[in-house]
Amino acid sequence: MSNERLRSAIVESGMSLAEFGDAVGVDPKTVERWITRDRVPHRAHRLKSAGVLGRTDVFLWPTTESDPRSLAAAKAEFVDLYPNRGSVPSSTWVELLDSAHESIDLLAYAGSFLHDSVPSFADRLSERVAEGVCVRLLFGDPTSEAVALRGREEGIGELMAARCSLTWNYLAPILNGGVVAGGPAGENDDAGGGVQARQHGCTLYASLFRFDDALLVNPHTYGVAAGHSPVLHLNRVPGGRLFTHYLESFDRTWQQAQPLSSA
Repeated sequence: MSNERLRSAIVESGMSLAEFGDAVGVDPKTVERWITRDRVPHRAHRLKSAGVLGRTDVFLWPTTESDPRSLAAAKAEFVDLYPNRGSVPSSTWVELLDSAHESIDLLAYAGSFLHDSVPSFADRLSERVAEGVCVRLLFGDPTSEAVALRGREEGIGELMAARCSLTWNYLAPILNGGVVAGGPAGENDDAGGGVQARQHGCTLYASLFRFDDALLVNPHTYGVAAGHSPVLHLNRVPGGRLFTHYLESFDRTWQQAQPLSSA
């Protein structure tokens, strides 16, 4: 049986087998055996391949899902568990935000609590952008059915949409600052730096707050405000899958969302 996932991922990358082999550190014949004979490489090569192709190793080689070392890596990603969002210390938010040097990704319906939990949140975020950090802001479209439904489920009705609108108003100074690399804020969403903003109308099962290799995951519970649900603190570890699992969810939502300027 051949490994069609690996074959397709290499084709999509635009690399030849030789180029992929060079990137991973093996010869083309080894790569061919991985594909045509469905050979499972050593863990180091699996992780390298996953990084080169932008996939997880378990996606490329599903039989490795129960690898004890991978399971240990997943456990190593776990940093802390908070019983509710309010129990996350303000100092934790501040430290994660101020220490980010590459990427900040924020996904929620409104996330308005950030402006209360983090002193001078908008100013701190602007400072990160000025330092070259790539910031992606992904909050709810106040006019979407998903936001309206969430409001009904939480028993707050139109207040949810109002919170989304409030969040975008809070962020207006950053977005109007024209700090998106390559053009005004809200345009050039594929830019490599600056701030990018999109409105989503998706059903969220967790709010996500990513700061470089740290991630705070706030799962949602039906009929309960997100602030009353637990928060998982994760840190990316080579070979771990939890961080990547949630970050892929962010990316899927991002792809379905609309740039703020055209929403």
